[in-house]
Amino acid sequence: MSNTEKTYGDQSLNKIIEDAIKNNWERMALSDMGGKSYKFSELAECVSKLHILFEAAGVKTGDKVAICGKNSADWAAVFVSCLTYGAVAVPILHEFKPENIHNLVEHSEAKLLFVDHAIMKNLEEDKLKGLTAALYLSEEGIAFSRSKQLSKAREDLNELFGKKFPKEFSPEDISYYRDSPDDLAVINYTSGSTGSPKGVMLPYLSIWSNIRYCIDHLHFMKPGDGMINMLPLGHLYGMVIEMLHPLVKGCHCCFLTKAPSPRVLLSAFAEVRPKLIITVPLVLEKIIKSKVFPELEKPLMKFLLAIPFVNDRIYAKVKAKLVEVFGGEIQEIIIGGAPLNAEVEKFLYRIKFPITVGYGMTECGPLLTYATPEESQPHTVGRIVDRMEVKIDSPDPVNVPGNIMVKGANVMKGYYKNEKATAEVFPNNDGWMNTGDMGTISPDGFITISGRSKTMILGPSGQNIYPEEIEQKINNMPYVEESLVIDDNGKLVALIFPNYDEAKKKGLDDMALDKLMEANLKGVNKELESFSRISNHELVDKEFEKTPKRSIKRFLYQR
Repeated sequence: MSNTEKTYGDQSLNKIIEDAIKNNWERMALSDMGGKSYKFSELAECVSKLHILFEAAGVKTGDKVAICGKNSADWAAVFVSCLTYGAVAVPILHEFKPENIHNLVEHSEAKLLFVDHAIMKNLEEDKLKGLTAALYLSEEGIAFSRSKQLSKAREDLNELFGKKFPKEFSPEDISYYRDSPDDLAVINYTSGSTGSPKGVMLPYLSIWSNIRYCIDHLHFMKPGDGMINMLPLGHLYGMVIEMLHPLVKGCHCCFLTKAPSPRVLLSAFAEVRPKLIITVPLVLEKIIKSKVFPELEKPLMKFLLAIPFVNDRIYAKVKAKLVEVFGGEIQEIIIGGAPLNAEVEKFLYRIKFPITVGYGMTECGPLLTYATPEESQPHTVGRIVDRMEVKIDSPDPVNVPGNIMVKGANVMKGYYKNEKATAEVFPNNDGWMNTGDMGTISPDGFITISGRSKTMILGPSGQNIYPEEIEQKINNMPYVEESLVIDDNGKLVALIFPNYDEAKKKGLDDMALDKLMEANLKGVNKELESFSRISNHELVDKEFEKTPKRSIKRFLYQR
């Protein structure tokens, strides 16, 4: 299946960024909700000042600049500065432990590190080898410097800026590094839900192709529209699709400064009134389960929903109310990272709410598949995006899951300084990359994900068992918050984190919960093939440890 026919003459990402800044000079660009804000003109000034510091530090085209901090307008400004200078941005997740940050700064050969104050406190200067300097993200101050020229430039930054732009700073002063498609733009260290982090090398072409796709297919986003940024900027979905894409459309990116709880999110939706929301299933599920389902469970409501035509009017009202919950202007919600809870998905399709489930990965910058809400089909993740090809390594790709293989403009150059890992995902050296995911593809091009090939469990007679499919059924059972299916000496065991708050409200103690889960699993097993049935279960008292993308770190729970 191919969608490579859509190509464009000018493939410069920085030309798109440059035009966006020039054309939206007086509009708001970046804001920390309740804090600092940049107009596009102020972002341009910040970028130019950072370029002066890069020059003073001896940073050249292709040199690495690491960024380690929580989501903020400053993080976004530094990232844009790297791209537009021709430096390679190296986002490092702020959740990483200090020893990992030390190792990744050294491994990436970064010359500069931009870092939050709170993170820098736990880092050791002598372990940040190869750095010219570490600078604070928030104030453009210097944590430490091994360059007198950089230290002096930082002291005299406003004076140097004035000399470089003696007249009033204007759009005519903007002229950024003109990237070539094959130039390296980003090294993104994966969070590693199945093992150690790897440095994904993404060329400008990959980022450009992702941005171009969003420009071509998400037409409802207009200059001045607000965007709530809740996904980690250290990951490609947050960095490219949720931040850079609206920014180049002249939109206003608003970064949450608090954890995205339902209360915080609902307040932000009401303030920003976004047209597009990009999120992970857990966030949407919590809002639906806390705000909608309790109302639908009331006796009168259940009675009315059983009456034909009456239920249509009720669902229309529920949809209208839900649109208001998300700020009143919502045109589309894109879910990524994991499957949506089956009950929530079924309900949202029933009320014709504008959701769609996409599929991507860091190694593709990140987009692989998408479908509009109008086209979207339950349990699928859409069709392959422009400038990409897909094939299923299976004798019967429509019915029998196989490795999902992809090729095209979005695909990475490889893993940084890791030829072995690169060779593993490019097995035939022909440009086709093994995503590590298993799936099928329908005759009309819609892809269904079966699970990770790395997490696939081999059944007693060689059957392929996809734990994610079983977990989705378990997660849909009463009082289950989340679950993890593991192979324990040839038997399938379900680790279950119950909804303790709900159980407490109903007066259920641990023994009653355990019996309830046993009954749940009997129901689940009736829906499963004999070789994939659960033999035992264990309750866990805290939620599973996750990556910032909210993927469970499965490798921590294997036996």
